[in-house]
Amino acid sequence: MKLSYRVCIYPNSMNDGFTAIVSDLPGCVTCGDTIQEVFEMAVDAASGWVLTELEDGNAPPRSSEIATIRPDEYPDGFTSMLILDMDAYAEKYGEKAVRKKLHDSRMALHTSGIIRHQFFTGAAGSTLAETAR
Repeated sequence: MKLSYRVCIYPNSMNDGFTAIVSDLPGCVTCGDTIQEVFEMAVDAASGWVLTELEDGNAPPRSSEIATIRPDEYPDGFTSMLILDMDAYAEKYGEKAVRKKLHDSRMALHTSGIIRHQFFTGAAGSTLAETAR
């Protein structure tokens, strides 16, 4: 699953680095010494934020329209996009049940001959049951 979010980047007045704020994800703020590093850190922070929501059984927040995100919290800011690859992030950092659920959900969309998919949640986590033709 790929997601995109707007990010506001500001020069950090305390040092030579940058600060990133992802306003669609409350509290998602990070920094980096260079532009490249702040984008890497912002992708990591936003991916971790969304993965936590998924692990808690919540849907990821919708991204705001680009016109509604303004870099006006601090001077000299600009707006850009973050692209999150949640499958890769969950594979690397997520709980096993969430990684399996994301993988199985994606596979269910691409598998032919499947009539119905149902998720069952039990004490051991989530599993995908398939009923084939």
